[in-house]
Amino acid sequence: MSQIAQLPIAKADDSEWGKSIPYDRFLDCVHCGLCTSACPTYLETGDENDSPRGRIYLMRAVTDGRLPLTDRVSRHLDLCLDCRSCESACPSGVQYGRLIEPFRVEMKQRMPQRGAQARASFIQRMLLNNLFPYASRLRWALLPARLMQMLGIERLLDSIGVTKLLPQTLQRMQRLLPPLSAPPKQLPKRLPAWGTKRATVALFTGCVADAMFRHVHWATAKVLQANGCEVIITRQQECCGAIHYHNGQGTPALEMAKRNVVGLMKEPVDAVVVNVAGCGSMLKDYGHMAEEVAPAAKALHAQMEAFAGKVRDINEFLAELGPVKPTQSINIKATYHDACHLCHAQQIRLQPRQLLGMIPGLELVPLRESEVCCGAAGSYNLTEADMADRLGRRKVANILETEAEVVISANAGCTLQIQAMLKEVGRADIQVLHPMELLARAYGEG
Repeated sequence: MSQIAQLPIAKADDSEWGKSIPYDRFLDCVHCGLCTSACPTYLETGDENDSPRGRIYLMRAVTDGRLPLTDRVSRHLDLCLDCRSCESACPSGVQYGRLIEPFRVEMKQRMPQRGAQARASFIQRMLLNNLFPYASRLRWALLPARLMQMLGIERLLDSIGVTKLLPQTLQRMQRLLPPLSAPPKQLPKRLPAWGTKRATVALFTGCVADAMFRHVHWATAKVLQANGCEVIITRQQECCGAIHYHNGQGTPALEMAKRNVVGLMKEPVDAVVVNVAGCGSMLKDYGHMAEEVAPAAKALHAQMEAFAGKVRDINEFLAELGPVKPTQSINIKATYHDACHLCHAQQIRLQPRQLLGMIPGLELVPLRESEVCCGAAGSYNLTEADMADRLGRRKVANILETEAEVVISANAGCTLQIQAMLKEVGRADIQVLHPMELLARAYGEG
């Protein structure tokens, strides 16, 4: 008998759970178990309740009123990374993301938290909802950290243990910080195509990516220009909404989505190009999110779905366009990490490897368990420290096996997580770069 079957079955409280989820989505799962070997949390714990089919069983039992939504049950659901690896493994096409996401939104909105958990949750909510989604606020907040890094104060405080006096969430934020050099200047509102114009695109810049990885935006823009694209960078855009949505704030996430649709579609474009896997996945899910947050707004659903149809990951877009072959050699040994929201949520695997394979001199070596989550998962590495670290160490052990000089990652969160874990094992010398950074160099623009 499975561990799930042994959970106490009792009548639920008088709250109705899961009513926003079409019930037939639960029924798509036939409990075959093929998802378990792909699930990072199940690989680590071996607990059936921490597997996708286990969580579907739990959610359905709660929705049916056969099981109360206790702290124990919610803990198994909270531990899910929402990496969607189970969707790649599932032969029945179960839409796991469309189950766990709305269910957890309900949990976060309706379940009270107590004591230390409530205090930690308050700090996390303040940071996740009021700082991270706003690029300008985050840039200002990073100024003291940048100055402390430049003056060596951060290393000093670390060595004498002062940082250990900070709340856990702030300690983890400090640990995840990359080297903060002076940020590049803001991208102009329009960049012309080089040579014959082949397409016009809007570049999505987002929040954390623009505050910490603006150099990747510049590299992306240059690669697009080199491939004959006119690049529009509208100022009327903001966070994709994923941070709010995945933390139970559906309404503000939808408001952000509406503003992004208006700003990014202000001019006719062939595509909205994204270079962060998590953001791209969220933008492509705008139609689904609108249905879940505002089920009666049919016209809005159609508008959001039409926008989502324009969204392309940069690797996907270049592969569809037909990339110009770069000519500059980059003689390094590298390995490629599959970001969950690129390979599982968007099913983009071959395109980044094809683009990297065009670079003269680049040796790309395979990474064991490349599609297993690194533990970043958006804000997961702040909210679920233990599991995030376990998965991060697992990822780094596989990276070190490759003897690569560079790790290639197409997601900002993965980059921060892998950098931090490499630093933890004394291998900060291994760079973590975006595919577009290498391509820009190969086009002579790095």
